Order: sequence, then structure tokens, then C-alpha cells
Amino acid sequence: MIDRRLFTNFDWMFFFLIMILISTGIMNIYSASASYRFTGMSFSVKQLYWMTGGLMLMIVVCSIDYHIFEDLSYWFYGAVLLMLVLVMVVGKTTMGATRWLNLGFMSIQPSEPMKIVIIMTFARYFSKNYAVEGIGFREIFYPLLLLGVPALLIMKQPDLGTAILVILVASSIMVFVGIRWKLIVSGLLALAPAIYLGWHYYLREYQKNRILNFLNPERDPLGSGYHLIQSKIAVGSGGFFGKGFLKGTQSQLRFLPEQHTDFAFSVFAEEWGLVGCLILLVLYLFLVLWGLQIAGRCNDQFGRLLAVGVTAMIFWHIVINIGMVVGLFPVVGVPLPFLSYGGTSLITSMTGVAILLNISMRRFMF
Repeated sequence: MIDRRLFTNFDWMFFFLIMILISTGIMNIYSASASYRFTGMSFSVKQLYWMTGGLMLMIVVCSIDYHIFEDLSYWFYGAVLLMLVLVMVVGKTTMGATRWLNLGFMSIQPSEPMKIVIIMTFARYFSKNYAVEGIGFREIFYPLLLLGVPALLIMKQPDLGTAILVILVASSIMVFVGIRWKLIVSGLLALAPAIYLGWHYYLREYQKNRILNFLNPERDPLGSGYHLIQSKIAVGSGGFFGKGFLKGTQSQLRFLPEQHTDFAFSVFAEEWGLVGCLILLVLYLFLVLWGLQIAGRCNDQFGRLLAVGVTAMIFWHIVINIGMVVGLFPVVGVPLPFLSYGGTSLITSMTGVAILLNISMRRFMF
């Protein structure tokens, strides 16, 4: 039976903040796809359906004691890892990438739930194996194994952006737990040969071009550098107050590729300008700070690490996506939480928020 205290402790302000972001995202997707010709449902309507499903899932997640995730984390890890393997065998290939698993009634991108699962797995491991003096060489082997297998499978799809996110989220948890300086120095020394090997033997040609275009977008303005150039034009042309809703020329004239997904922020910046972008960034800042506050108020180590991991996941999505569209980072397929179109991405972000609400609701009960 659900404790009545949970309802009195529900963080409505945090929930309304999320709903404002999701609503802004649906409105932005509607504008970004207004020039498209649809034979079925539009992207904004599909996103609305995904939001409804996400709200139902949030109710379920909030109703469950989050400590159950500690007991099930390794089972979740094994299940999602199996799905990642199945993607390589029977996955759906789209635009040269094999990232989707067809379940019959729907398609799922297993790399998305792996972001949540790796957080649960690392939170369980480090809550049970706490290193007083920080993580050293002895303590790092098993976590690296847990992280390395799914990261390599995701890179193989190929999906470098999601693999980097999974690594960053797991690394954020380890930094929060504490890492010894010797391990940090060794990791930095190993970075150079790892980059060399990755560049020459692992990265595909289009991934190399994305990095080269980040360094010099003009090297191929009509080819691999086109995305970044058009994105920067869209962001810059928004000016101070923007061109207005549905009046962005880059999006409405279809100059901006992937404008409803990876480059949704470019559409928003062109239509709402610097003022609108600052308001959106402040909302995201509140979201991240709220997540850290929930982690700080949590009374147990597993819940604390879980909250830190979810907050890190949202934070790195925001930083990488916005940095990508304004030219601070290479172009990678990382969506902006709640603003970009994508059912699996939205469900993953809403699940993460539900976990934060769950931890916040139960902070007085343990």
C-alpha cells in the first residue's frame, strides 16, 4: 500500500518545471516540422503521445520504492545488454546505422535505456563497495568492465554520441565517489594512445569528417560541414528577440538539416533569439540544480548516487547538444532533453526525472 506521506512530499514545482520544458519542446517541434509533408501523424502529435506515455511511466516509477532498483539493477543491465547484442544481429538499419530493435508493436533504441541502467548499476556497485580513500587501480577494474562492454557495443552501431554520454555519466558518478590522483594521472597518460588508436582503427570516415569540420567548417561547406554552418547561421540570425514563432527562415525553408531532432535548439534560437535562449538555459539550470539538491538531501548512498547520475545525464545532454549546434563541439547525434523530437529519448529523460521525484518524495522516510 502506498504511504500517504508520499503525496504530501511530491515536488510539484519540479514537476511543473519539467512540463514547461516538454511543452516548449512540442511547440518547437511543431514549428521545426511545419514545412514537412506528412502522410500520417506529425512529429509534434507523436511527441504528444510519447509525453502521455512518459507521464504514465512516471506515475509507475514514482509509486515504486527506488531501493527496488538497487536489487534489480544487474538484471536490468543484463536485459539491456542483451538487447544491444540483438541490435547487432537483427537490428533495424537506418541511414547506415543499426541502432533500433523492432519489437513488433514498436521499435526501441536500447542505447537510450542503457543511460538509466548504467546509472543504477554504478549506484549499486559504489554504494556496496565504498572506497574510503577513493577509487584506485584495484577498485576500477570491475566498473570499467561494466561500462566498457555496453560502450563498445553502442560505438559499434555506430553511435559515438550516445557512447560518449554513457561514459561521461558513469565517469561523473565515479568523480562524485572520489578518484585517487594516481588513477587520474594514469588515465590522462593513456588518453593520447587511445585517441590515436581510435582515430586510425575505430572511427568511421564520416565521424572523422565531423571532427575535422568542427576544427574547420569551411573545408566542406556543401558536404559534411553543411550541418554546422547552417546551424550557426540559424542561431546567429535570431538576434536579440528572434524572428518569431513559425518565422525562422532556416527552418521554414528547410536549410537546416535534422531541425526537429539534433538541431532543435537552432530552430528555437532563430525564432526566440538571445532572450528566449537565456530563459531556456535558466530553466535547464534550475533543473540541474534541483537534481543536485535532491541528491544532497537524500539519506542513503544508493539514492544519492542515483540522483547524481540522473542529473549528470541531463547535464551532459544539454552541454553537448547546445555546444554542438553553436560550434563548440563536433556534431554528434545527441538530442536536447525535452526539446528534441524522439520517443525513446523523451521516455528516457522522463524516467530519469521520475527517479529524481521518487528520491525526493521518500527523503523523510529512511
